[in-house]
Amino acid sequence: MTSDSNDPNSGIRDGEVSVPLPDHFDASLYFIGRVRTPWKTRRECPKNARQARELGTVCTVEVDPRWIKALPGVDTCSHLILLYWMDHARRDLVIQVPAQYGAGKPTFSLRSPVRPNPIALAVVELRKVEGTTLHVVGVDCIDGTPLLDIKPYFSSTDSIPDARVGWHADRR
Repeated sequence: MTSDSNDPNSGIRDGEVSVPLPDHFDASLYFIGRVRTPWKTRRECPKNARQARELGTVCTVEVDPRWIKALPGVDTCSHLILLYWMDHARRDLVIQVPAQYGAGKPTFSLRSPVRPNPIALAVVELRKVEGTTLHVVGVDCIDGTPLLDIKPYFSSTDSIPDARVGWHADRR
C-alpha cells in the first residue's frame, strides 16, 4: 500500500510505503524499566544518540527494583549500551522518507525508530548510579520509553571505526 498524499490523516509522507502487520506476535519481552528524559514528543527529541550526547542532557534510567541484583558492576562502566522500545513509533513502513533526505529509503537501511520491531540502541555515557537509577548522557527518546536491556560497552569489541553505510557516505 502506498501513501495517499490527499489524506491528511494517513500519517505518512509522500513516497512512503506501508504493509499490513502480522496478526500475532512471535515473542514477548519484559520491560526492565523506563528511560526518563525532558522530551515529551518525538519532535522535541534529539535526532539521534550522537546529537543527544552533544547536547549533554543528563537523563535517567529507572530500572525496576526486581532487577537490582543484576546491576552490580554497571557502576564500573564508563559507557553502556541501552536497548529501548520506541513505543510511539509506527511499525508498518517498509519505505520511509526521512525529512533530512527527502527521498524514500528502505526501512532496514535506516536507524529510524519506525520499523517492525521499534528497538532503539544508544551508547550512553554513565555519569552515576544511585540504587536502581542510572544517570546517563546520550539517549534520544521520549520520556517514559520502556527499557529492554542494559549492556556494557566494550570499545575493544563494539567499535568498528571503518564501518560505513554506502548510501549515506555520499551525502555531505
